[in-house]
Amino acid sequence: MADQSNKNSLANDVEIKGSIKFANEFTFDGKLEGEITSNDGILTVGESGDVHGEVKAKSVIVMGKVHGNITVNERCELRSRSQLIGDLRAARLIIEEGATFVGKSEVSPNKGMLKELGAKEKPQEVGAPR
Repeated sequence: MADQSNKNSLANDVEIKGSIKFANEFTFDGKLEGEITSNDGILTVGESGDVHGEVKAKSVIVMGKVHGNITVNERCELRSRSQLIGDLRAARLIIEEGATFVGKSEVSPNKGMLKELGAKEKPQEVGAPR
């Protein structure tokens, strides 16, 4: 049997005014006026999901609508019928054809990725002449 205890979801008949905090995986298909936050979680905004506010998580997949800024530590996916009106910050960004994105994006590797790149490049850059 698959372990479903780490996956949470709210259906499309849910309307919330306020904040949602979660851990692990969370699928949101309702309407929210507020913010969704997680330090290490993966958020999926479902096809009927409509979020008006800030989104902060480790990773985000948008299939519905987000009107607000998204900040993720790792990866953000905007699926084909998604709509993002707001700014986005992520280490990796995937935008499928048909997605609507109105705002600014800042895509930059996180500190761990920068350290890896730096470690790979240093031996090539630093070479003492003999």
